[in-house]
Amino acid sequence: MLMQQRALGRAPVFRHGPAKVALRTSVRSKALLMDAECFTIPAAPDLIPEGPWKKVAGGVCAAQGFKATGAHAGLRASGKKADLALVVADAPATAAGTFTQNVMCAAPVLYCKDVLKRNQKIKAVLTNAGQANAATGTLGYEDAVATAKALAAALGCSTDEIMLQSTGVIGRRMKMENFIPAIPEIAKTLGASTEDAHRAAVAITTTDLVSKEAALQVQIGGKTVHVGGMCKGSGMIHPNMATMLGVVTCDAAVAPELWTQMVKRASVASFNSITVDGDTSTNDCVIGLASGAAGNALVTDPNSADAKLLDSAVTALMQGLAKSIAWDGEGATCLLEIEVKGARSDDDARIIARSVAGSSLAKSAFFGHDPNWGRIAAAAGYSGIIFDQEDLGVQLGSMKLMEAGQPLAFDKATANKYLKDTCAKHGTVQVLVTVGKGPGKGMAWGCDLSYDYVKINAEYTT
Repeated sequence: MLMQQRALGRAPVFRHGPAKVALRTSVRSKALLMDAECFTIPAAPDLIPEGPWKKVAGGVCAAQGFKATGAHAGLRASGKKADLALVVADAPATAAGTFTQNVMCAAPVLYCKDVLKRNQKIKAVLTNAGQANAATGTLGYEDAVATAKALAAALGCSTDEIMLQSTGVIGRRMKMENFIPAIPEIAKTLGASTEDAHRAAVAITTTDLVSKEAALQVQIGGKTVHVGGMCKGSGMIHPNMATMLGVVTCDAAVAPELWTQMVKRASVASFNSITVDGDTSTNDCVIGLASGAAGNALVTDPNSADAKLLDSAVTALMQGLAKSIAWDGEGATCLLEIEVKGARSDDDARIIARSVAGSSLAKSAFFGHDPNWGRIAAAAGYSGIIFDQEDLGVQLGSMKLMEAGQPLAFDKATANKYLKDTCAKHGTVQVLVTVGKGPGKGMAWGCDLSYDYVKINAEYTT
């Protein structure tokens, strides 16, 4: 019913068709289902920025040393869509994580944070869709521990090598009667193909209309290094990690402390720079795993050329994934890309950009194809960052609407057509805001606010 609600009044334009998934018809048990109908969802468009890397297929399996899978285990309220995903490293991988700062953080978030305090080598990430296992008290945490124990037994590893992610309805415990029996069965279906990665990417989605995965390769120390990832998210998107989930895999050999820094920096410039509705989830979590299987010399110096290139590649991959979440915002007809220049610092610029991207009034105007630039100016002004209003400039696409604090004459019909044509193809509306002559620059991404967003969320649990 929920997916049908998302479809009401919206005819999204997908740039990529459904991925062709080879069936594993031999995998049939009471615990799992892996028929084609479990994975019938289109793929998100390619939104990775250009750079000194090559975009490749493979998602989380693009990097050497990782396998993945996804299946239907009966965890959702209804339907046969896959709802359980597993990513496993051949050998324990260097791990880093960023998590929600919502005080009501979910049981799997608490579990992962506890594990990373004790161990930086992780074997597997298990993700379920259907129940968020948030606001479930002590019993919810015990459920999380029980799933970790079941997976550790299936993989022959320690529970301190297991990470957990959950997404779905807050306040409901997981369907343990279906979950626990499915764990040893799903471990038997792991594979390293593009299709295996796609199964996992589909299984973690909820109200998403598209699956979200990407990968790229780059030369590090004379070796070909791959960075791949998958994520989910469409509503309740306003991450503050210092219901959005992500897993990033990399086969570079990189020092643990440096990998942690890279994942955290990339999160700030990607997942922490998107917003759909201003609601910070209880379950926000991004886990990065580095296997070292590429065979490059260990990257230890953060100022080295190799470290800087790997850092930029990880950031680009995560930005592409994050933008796909905003593009697929519930009820959205366009992706908003807000760029801010001239701030005192990059952090200031990102805060202003995110304020504009999150303005309900500005988002509504974009949906109505109304070039109401005053709402953009207002959102920049209440961001909390101080700037001289006489330095403010606003540009929509190639059209300057305001410069040096002064409104400019512009062709409203042309601006309206730009918005209408962009939204008709579910494209990217570009907004440039200048706030001075400082060195700070930053970007944020969001989406327009349509009638369908309310339709989707008004009856989420009914």
